[in-house]
Amino acid sequence: MIRLDVTQGLTRSARHESSADVIRIGRAEGNDLVLPDELVSGEHLRIVFGGERYTLRDLRSTNGTAVLRGSERIALDDTNRRELELQAGDVVELGSGELAVRLGVTLVEDAESDVARVLAIRKIDELGPAESAIERDGGRLRALYDVLKRIGGAADMNDVLVAICDGAFALLPGATHVTVVLREDDEGAASYVPIVTRVRGQKGPATEPIPVTRSVFRKVVSERAAVIAADAPREVAQTESLMGASIRSVLGVPLWRGEEILGVLQMDNRESAGVFTSMDLDVCAVLAHHASLAVANARLVQRLRAAEDRLKKENTFLKTREESRRVGKGEQEIIGTAGAMRSLFDQLNKVVDTRVTVLIEGETGVGKELIAAAVHYRSRRRTQLFVSQNCAAMPENLLESELFGHKKGSFTGAHEDKKGLFEIADGGTLFLDEVTEMPLSLQSKLLRVLQEGEIRAIGATAEKRVNVRIVAATNRNLEKEVAEGRFREDLYYRLKVFPIRVPPLRERREDIPLLAKHFLERYSTELGKPAAGYSQQAMELLQAYDWPGNVRELQNEVQRLVIQIDAGDFITPDLLSPRIRQIEGVIDRVKPTKGTLKEMMDQLERWLLIEALREHDNNKTAAARSLGITREGLHKKLRAFGL
Repeated sequence: MIRLDVTQGLTRSARHESSADVIRIGRAEGNDLVLPDELVSGEHLRIVFGGERYTLRDLRSTNGTAVLRGSERIALDDTNRRELELQAGDVVELGSGELAVRLGVTLVEDAESDVARVLAIRKIDELGPAESAIERDGGRLRALYDVLKRIGGAADMNDVLVAICDGAFALLPGATHVTVVLREDDEGAASYVPIVTRVRGQKGPATEPIPVTRSVFRKVVSERAAVIAADAPREVAQTESLMGASIRSVLGVPLWRGEEILGVLQMDNRESAGVFTSMDLDVCAVLAHHASLAVANARLVQRLRAAEDRLKKENTFLKTREESRRVGKGEQEIIGTAGAMRSLFDQLNKVVDTRVTVLIEGETGVGKELIAAAVHYRSRRRTQLFVSQNCAAMPENLLESELFGHKKGSFTGAHEDKKGLFEIADGGTLFLDEVTEMPLSLQSKLLRVLQEGEIRAIGATAEKRVNVRIVAATNRNLEKEVAEGRFREDLYYRLKVFPIRVPPLRERREDIPLLAKHFLERYSTELGKPAAGYSQQAMELLQAYDWPGNVRELQNEVQRLVIQIDAGDFITPDLLSPRIRQIEGVIDRVKPTKGTLKEMMDQLERWLLIEALREHDNNKTAAARSLGITREGLHKKLRAFGL
């Protein structure tokens, strides 16, 4: 028995004594020990008796739990541990500081700790088939057959437990109560918990908890044996639980699987002086053997169902996340009406329903993954997974395992088999971003996948065929990488079957207002801060900026702007980042001489024309595009300034 004395808290001086196997402590009603203090969680902790000792478990409480043991303070939390075996004299602290609640722990030894004197005991190794005496008892043999048939047909744990209890009543006419105690493993710690008690002649579980006969229970678990305690108050021990229940006979049989004790099946006779016999033990041994298998199988089914439910939820999450890439029934909207984007869309429509490898080229932030997703979701593979991996985000050894998988024991830390992304994406599309960052050793394995359609996991002895479409992306010049020996030439030709170039934002400035409006609506909704729009000057500055970070940089800028503005306001030039308000720096760099407004503006315009030509290596078409004017308009201005 355990005694808990409240030494600090609102209920100071209160005492709770219990011989129950589980004691629940918390602020909520329904706990065995209710503590109304504010630092106590609704379900704060649990004390579990495991047959030999009491274990304290923190239930992920908000303010934490600690055990004060002498001068040591043992915290129970995620960084240390969540449970601790209690010792006499421990002080349990719920919360911390002056408002913490403290419980003094006293472990009370009782007569049940004495060695039980029993009528019959049989080790697990000796529990075997029914004796010939059972075989001669046709009625009991028939009942045993019916019981085992019913237990074998139960799949659900509840059905198994009901079948075991009903079977015990059918096989032991003298049994008045049947209790099933099962081992529970909670975060690595084991305890035995009474799961169900049935009373003969009563439908459903017992309406009142029936105490487990601990002396018999301990004997069964510690000695791994079936035990008969005849005339229990005299033969086992003069204990409160036994005498209070007027038990005349107790039969405890272990449920086991190999070396593991799964639980205990206890049959009691509480209404007469009947004594269980060795014949009863033999019959219950057969019952326990089959019950053990049924319980183990039912738990396996429970774990499989839980794993299946978890996988279904994960699959639903992945599909939902992938669906978020789409708008309606199509892929996520790609915003752009510029000529360069229309050309890109034409290329997409030509390649989506082929098996050709696609290489997407473009600067950082132009939306290469968005284009890769469009290749997938516009194709016939749209119902399968679209999986992406940034090759620059992992070191070489981890990247190989991530892509190709590994077998258990193939390297230090490989504790189980793992599927690679190629296998996960089988039937769908695998997007390899920053493919130029892939080490040369992995490039050869990728080349084999492209050539043969086969992968080999680390540590595997055989290849496996996969049907995966590869879409790769890079922001580097692949030809230069090949020339400098950092990228395999044969892989280069395999990847660059159908290259798609995503234009930088400065080459499609007419799309900037569309993108800026889209991001403004998005972040206004997310942040709950409606915006009136952009002032004309602010939009002109956004269009004049070159956006080296492209669409991603524009997206981040708009998000920052929405955070800054007051609800309902326009976005004005003073809110823009200094790098975007670059026109202010232009005046300083040009330093026009004093004169009329037209004279100073002419000097500024002349400087901008020269800068545009210099930036584009005197390519007038590109310079005109970056300035947002036609080539003819550029020639006209150059003639006007004598350039």
